[in-house]
Amino acid sequence: MAKKLFIKTYGCQMNVYDSARMAEILAPLGYVPGDNPEDADMVILNTCHIREKASDKVYSELGRLRKSKDRRAEEGSPMVIAVAGCVAQAEGEEMLRRAPYVDIVLGPQTYHRLPEMVARAHRAGSGAGKDGEAPNQRGVLDTEFPVDSKFDHLPERRQVNGVSAFLSIQEGCDKFCTFCVVPYTRGAEFSRPVAQVLEEARQLVDGGVRELTLLGQNVNAYHGEDEAGDEVGLGALVARIAALEGVARIRYTTSHPRDVDDALIAAHGNIDALMPFLHLPVQSGSDRILEAMNRGHDVAQYLDTVARLRAARPDLALSCDFIVGFPGESDADFEATLELVRTVGFTMAYSFKYSARPGTPAAGLPRQVPEEVKDERLARLQALLEEQQQAFNAETVGRTLDILFERPGRHPGQLVGRSPYNQAVHVATTEYRVGDIAKVAIDSCKPHSLEGRIVGSGAAHLREDSEERLRA
Repeated sequence: MAKKLFIKTYGCQMNVYDSARMAEILAPLGYVPGDNPEDADMVILNTCHIREKASDKVYSELGRLRKSKDRRAEEGSPMVIAVAGCVAQAEGEEMLRRAPYVDIVLGPQTYHRLPEMVARAHRAGSGAGKDGEAPNQRGVLDTEFPVDSKFDHLPERRQVNGVSAFLSIQEGCDKFCTFCVVPYTRGAEFSRPVAQVLEEARQLVDGGVRELTLLGQNVNAYHGEDEAGDEVGLGALVARIAALEGVARIRYTTSHPRDVDDALIAAHGNIDALMPFLHLPVQSGSDRILEAMNRGHDVAQYLDTVARLRAARPDLALSCDFIVGFPGESDADFEATLELVRTVGFTMAYSFKYSARPGTPAAGLPRQVPEEVKDERLARLQALLEEQQQAFNAETVGRTLDILFERPGRHPGQLVGRSPYNQAVHVATTEYRVGDIAKVAIDSCKPHSLEGRIVGSGAAHLREDSEERLRA
């Protein structure tokens, strides 16, 4: 009998990927996706430690789940609660102490062992201890960094939803930015072997995926080993993925400016499938703050990297990450950030107030910036970024772009797709369908999307190609 599984995913695209893989791992145990946590036989909270008050949000959600767990226990249908991801990694023992009704706590490097953890949790819950021993009343805890890679134990990609998919190629971080917990929760940088990445890409394409987004905490630090034992960088890996039949588009995230090399820049100019949209976080426009953050580059180096990328691909659009109110940030430092934004021009960005993460070096720095100052600076930064995004969208009006249709729109006969620059585009069409790529003339822009009309034809040919791949 099928058991319902509900996974709530917080944070980054890597967590989205991990959640999909956990669902695949649990499928052989009879778990199928459910629509709500209250009726689920197993609930997994896949957590992120980047956002402010991340732990508080997790414990609040656990408190709500406890009521459902108690109700189901009274009805004789037990619920397994698991907490995965970076909050679990950082607070494993403390989580079991604060929320003893949690059955499983696992880090992001151990979810390939979920079937074993579920079995242990059920044994504990049923009162059946190992080898006749008394049952363990505490939850199962697995937050070790295993010697063997989890990717060596994951099943084939069988549950593919949609025409765009994430593909994890690199994990961990060796940069140790002073504000960041990733090196402590995800571990050291690790790159998957080239053959393993290509095989998963083939599986995704065979399932109907047309666009792959390559993931990593520092994705452009990728240095996987190929079949000959040679080290391959991200630029060369992108070329190999682009050569796979059926791959129409490739993106990657998240990049670190220090790891943008000549081969990757050349790939942006030479590989048509590599989309002209790059997320390249800088965090601050002040050299003094960048040094305090331990970013390992200055503003001049960042601007030089941007210039070289745009020389290779003149239509390249950039998005970014910013932190305002880092300890010691002065008015002049913040103005330098605004100046960098004006100089580069971003099509979108993620911007946040600095918030201390326990255990990180920045948490103990002096000269913490008052909250009201952070609020004012963030509002000014976001206003500028919004202005740039709207200007970029307006400049797109009148152009004809290739649009990959991802899903039906809200209105009959409408499809929603993505431009090469990752903009949402709404199109009225009955000729094309999800998975097709069409030439679309952009007629108008809204605050966060575009509208356009089909130019020319060719949908039937695209559909035949797609159906042939699926049959094969």
